[in-house]
This record gives sequence, structure tokens and C-alpha cells, in this order.
Amino acid sequence: MKTTDLIDSFAEFKDFKNIDRETLMHILEEVFRAALAKRYGSDDNFDIIVNIDKGDLEIYRNRLIVEDGKMTDDKREIEYSDAIKIESDFEVGEDLSEPVPMSEFNRREILAIHQNLVGKIQDYEKSLIFQKYKDRVGEIIIGEVYQPWNKEVLVLDEEKIELVLPKSEQIPSDHFRKGDTIRAIVLKVELRNNTPVIVLSRTSPIFLERLLEAEVPEIYDGLITIRNIVRVPGERAKVAVESYDDRIDPVGSCVGVKGNRIHGIVRELRNENIDIINYTNRPDLMIQRALSPAKISKTIIHEENKTAEVYMEPAEVSLAIGKGGHNIKLASRLCGYEIEVYRNTDEDLDDVDLKEFADEIDQWIIDELIKIGCDTAKSVLQLPKEELINRTDLEEETIDHVIEVLKAEFED
Repeated sequence: MKTTDLIDSFAEFKDFKNIDRETLMHILEEVFRAALAKRYGSDDNFDIIVNIDKGDLEIYRNRLIVEDGKMTDDKREIEYSDAIKIESDFEVGEDLSEPVPMSEFNRREILAIHQNLVGKIQDYEKSLIFQKYKDRVGEIIIGEVYQPWNKEVLVLDEEKIELVLPKSEQIPSDHFRKGDTIRAIVLKVELRNNTPVIVLSRTSPIFLERLLEAEVPEIYDGLITIRNIVRVPGERAKVAVESYDDRIDPVGSCVGVKGNRIHGIVRELRNENIDIINYTNRPDLMIQRALSPAKISKTIIHEENKTAEVYMEPAEVSLAIGKGGHNIKLASRLCGYEIEVYRNTDEDLDDVDLKEFADEIDQWIIDELIKIGCDTAKSVLQLPKEELINRTDLEEETIDHVIEVLKAEFED
């Protein structure tokens, strides 16, 4: 393989791998110096000239001319009689610089140079990718789905760099096909076996935060601050926002006129319900806002164990708890208090705890009803049968049986 062929082949490799030509030439010089050191024991008496514009490489070996019979180091010295064969006017004591042709290297050495160069270029590229994405953690990227698998989706960015979206970081209703455009944040960058692995996420609260920054200029400009975000991906999210400028309505600014700002985010998150809440440092008021649309009659805060007792009318309990218990769980996480909901019992002293019916209703059915805030007989009977079916996903026959058992209690 000729020198020019070797360099040209890696100039093409450089174009494919997005490595600039100058860096490639530095790597090329380093690789040849390693080859020279291996062959001659040292490379410090060699000059390697890399022409970036022409894409060629020249190697020169420098030796001191000594008198015949006085040579002590054949790697760094050359006898006078041999020197004048190269150029007749050389004299003892001068430095001789002669080109080293590629033919000096055998096939095995050329192959080693080739493999070393490929390895160094790949390592350099991996380093660039790692550093680039390490600095982009928390940023939104837009990529193209290259290969969807059961446990993860392989995504390519605009430079064809491979990114990974694990199943655990996908919204449950996400479904991707090859060629789809995808938006996600860079969650973390890891080195596995010296290879950078860029992990994406669509479930992280930071993803919602970045979407809000993109849609709401007041957040991007710092006029509105996001104090906290909690999510059940694909189901519900709560965002506490605050403005230090009394002229700015933080909730209205985030929602936009007729919801035009929030609607795009909701679609991106697969119809995830997003509650925007005006932040306050008053825990009772914050809890009240977080549990909206449910109306609270009384709140008792226990700072010592960070719990809150919330009292409300029976009809409000199911609203406070929400489908699957998401509303109250998110409200607790948003406010930093474990919220316990209690019914105002002034009018319902004769109500019966649902757990009292464990001998007639299976426990798992009772648990499903409690999840939607129905923990007493009357709280179940107050809801229409269709709503009980929709909220719990229980079969109609099961609901009919529950209603029959509970009604019999009060008829007795």
C-alpha cells in the first residue's frame, strides 16, 4: 500500500465519520511515530511532515555523519562513506536527513498502522460523542426512530449518532415506528465498554419542564419560575409555577389564550392531563390548589411528620383522589405532605366503612373502590353505576353485586 493511498483512504474515512482533516492528520502522525519507535527503537530523530491541504505525508530520518569506523549508534549515526553515496558533498559532523519510503515498512507493519489508525479514530469519535452529549444532559433532542424493539427504541440524531430510549423512559401509550420523528430529553450519558451510551427519556419531569420553556416565553425569560413538577407519565401532571412580577399571571401565561400553549404539550405527552398551579409557601393553600377541582372544608397540617388531614364533603372525595388515585398522590408529592382525606361525617353518622363488607365483597374489589375515594357504603351508592364502571374498570356484573350488597345494608 502506498503512502498516498493510505492517507487518501483515511481522508474518505474522515468525511464519513465527521472528523476534521487536521485532527486526522495529527492522529496519522501519532500512529506513524509509534510505528517508527517500534521499528527503530525511538522516533525522536525522525521528522514527519503532514500536508493537510494535499493530504500527503513525508517521513525524514535524521542522522549524524561520523568518520568511518567511529560509528557507535547505527540508529542515529551514519558513516561518512555511506553518507556521500546519498549526496557527494556531505562532510563529517553534518546532519543527514533522508526520506523514509513507505517500502521500508513491510505488509505486517502497514496493516498494524492501518488498524492502529482505525482504532484511534474510533476512540476519538467516541470521545467527541461522549463530551457532546455529556454537555447536553437535560436538553431536548429531536431524532428519527431507526429501530423500535420491545425493550428500547434506537434513535438517530441529525449526525446519525445512535441514542437509546428505554421502555422504562417511554410514556405507556407511546408507540413508535421506523422513520417516526421523536422528541425526548437526554437523561444521562454513560460509558459502557469504552462506548458512549446516550439514554433518552420522555417520562422525566425535566422533559415537561423543557416543553414548557419552549412554549412559554415568560418561563424561558425567567419571568415565571417552575417551582416543582410531578408526573404520572401519560396520565396526569401537576406543575407549580410562580411569578415575581405581580403584573404576570403565571397560570394564565402557561395555559395561554384558549389553552393554545398547553394543548401542544398535552398532545406531545399523549393527552397527559396537566394541572398548572399557582405556587404559594402556605401549605394549607398549596394543598387546596393541588387537590383542585375538589373543594376542601378544613385542613390540619402536622409539620412534625409532614402529613396533612384534609376534610371535605363526601361528593368531593372522589374528585380529590382522582382516577387510580393519581390526583392525591401527585398533590402529596407536589406539596411535600402526605395527604389523608377524610369525609365530613356530620350528615353521615350512619354510614358504614366499606371494609365491613369483606365477608360479602372480595377484598380486591374493595381496594379498587377505595382507590377512587369510595371507602364507605354511601360514597359508593352516591355515584352512578356508569361512573363506577369507568373509574374502576370493574365489570358491570361486579358493580351490580356491590350496589346490591350495600343497598341491602341500609334497607335492613
